[in-house]
Amino acid sequence: MNLLVTLDSKYIKPLKVMLVSLFLNNPGEDFCIYLMHSSIKDEEIADIERYVDSYGQKLVVIKIDNSYFENAPVVLHYPKEMYYRLLAYKFLPEELDRILYLDPDILVINPIRRLYETDLDGYLYAAAYHNVIAVKEINRIRLYPYKINAYYNSGVLLMNLALQRKVVDETAIYAFIEKNRAKLILPDQDIINTLFARQIKCLDEKLYNYDVRFYNYYKITSNHDCDMDFVMENTVILHFCGKRKPWSKGYSGKFHALYKHYEKKAVPLGQ
Repeated sequence: MNLLVTLDSKYIKPLKVMLVSLFLNNPGEDFCIYLMHSSIKDEEIADIERYVDSYGQKLVVIKIDNSYFENAPVVLHYPKEMYYRLLAYKFLPEELDRILYLDPDILVINPIRRLYETDLDGYLYAAAYHNVIAVKEINRIRLYPYKINAYYNSGVLLMNLALQRKVVDETAIYAFIEKNRAKLILPDQDIINTLFARQIKCLDEKLYNYDVRFYNYYKITSNHDCDMDFVMENTVILHFCGKRKPWSKGYSGKFHALYKHYEKKAVPLGQ
């Protein structure tokens, strides 16, 4: 299975935590991790390579020229590397027809193959949206006049690279950024939703992009079916969305202890 990550040096430790959760909960699977970056130091890359190799997996590093998205807006804790997933089809090997992009602020707690093999016929992406009314309405108003029925989260993106190479227009992406830079709060996510929403296949958020901030919401709206037992048995991807991250001091979210469990397994091995 081919996986894509795009990041800078600040996210190396979270990347290791995400990867150890992926490897441990997918025994017997072979992964090729494609890492896109523009500024990670050689010694840091070597450390990541050793780390991935220690689990018997493969790392492919793709360094992106700094000229790409040079003038695109960068907001808060989102680095420039977030944009690289938009042109992944251009930088990845031609023989790849699909890849699964994952943010580094994720835990993979169950097997991922079923997600990876999702039928993408006619779709550019498969992704989930967080079905919270406030989230949908605020983004619909903010990005007006673009018609957005659902605001998909770009932290988990199954990509149809073959179709993207045929229909995605790189110049249209740059033009959209230039025209709307004042509106872009979650820049890459805003772009994917406004330009490509009609060609995104919807995934179940409770399985494939579970926003850990909404544990009580999921539980109540599912008539208490989506409880902790359900999550641990069925959810594949836990996503620590938002500004507050589980590796930061003072974090106290519902799944903090679980994150610390994988962090303890990951960090010593990578030091």
